[in-house]
Amino acid sequence: MTIREELELREKDILAPWAAFSADSKGRKIPEEQCDIRPVFQRDRDRILHSKSFRRLKDKTQVFLSPDGDHYRTRMTHTLEVSQNARTIAKALRLNEDLAEAIALGHDLGHTPFGHAGERALKRVSPDGFKHNEQSLRTVDILEKNGVGMNLTREVRDGILNHQMNTLPFTLEGQIVRLSDKIAYIHHDMDDAIRGGILTDDDVPEEIACVVGRTLGQRLDRFIHDIITTSQGRPVIEMSPEVEQAFHRMRAFMFERVYTNPVAKAEESKAEKMVEALYTYFLRRPDDLPELQKNMIRQGTEVSRAVCDYISAMTDRYAIMTFESLFIPKTWGVL
Repeated sequence: MTIREELELREKDILAPWAAFSADSKGRKIPEEQCDIRPVFQRDRDRILHSKSFRRLKDKTQVFLSPDGDHYRTRMTHTLEVSQNARTIAKALRLNEDLAEAIALGHDLGHTPFGHAGERALKRVSPDGFKHNEQSLRTVDILEKNGVGMNLTREVRDGILNHQMNTLPFTLEGQIVRLSDKIAYIHHDMDDAIRGGILTDDDVPEEIACVVGRTLGQRLDRFIHDIITTSQGRPVIEMSPEVEQAFHRMRAFMFERVYTNPVAKAEESKAEKMVEALYTYFLRRPDDLPELQKNMIRQGTEVSRAVCDYISAMTDRYAIMTFESLFIPKTWGVL
């Protein structure tokens, strides 16, 4: 018996009956030989962790564009916080931690530079629109590994695609990530807003604070504990009605005070114009795209789709550098 088979048997002994068991995975698009050590969801996690698209998250905006400080979140730190929340909940509920972690690490791989400002710009200019969850799936399915893709399991792919609030993954582990994502950004975006002088803990409305706490730590603890205690022993992932109501009020508060705050978002219009300019340039000059995108176009991919693939994969820094090289005149002089 291999180590992987021993681990799969251990899952059957330890995990809840409604967990996603590695041995019962719905499989991959392209069948492949099993690893003798790692179950399938652990392999998926490792593939995501070692991917180029994951490494690029370190230089992609979470909420604040080019913040003046080292402690503001990036898309990568957001992803790691989502992963930690998801693992904590999955472990407490005896669900599959490897699956929850793999989904969490991959859920934002398709996010644009400059956060949701970049997403809005591509959605506006692309004839097919743009959604970062769909692009995350496209990244793991097609774009990674020079166009080969990662060949992830159906469970991980479903969790990545359906991590938005208006969709629901078919695994409980995916549903954990879906809530963990929202809990993470509410928590850390408020922390960053407090660090940036936009909010204080005292600004949180009393009807929210009296339910979920008056400090960042209290609120994070309450949300996670509530999901665990409400869902424990049941094949569901949910909050209690009281905490869920406070959760939605907190999201609305953050959208009002932070996500649409003119101080926090002052530079976003510039970022959107930059992304639009890059899109227009490469749409008109597809021969200037990297070889991967040009190959995809030769194989039948629409130029607009290939351009979206290229721009959405850019980091903030690379997008700025590309924009400057294309549109900003360089100084000239004779040595």
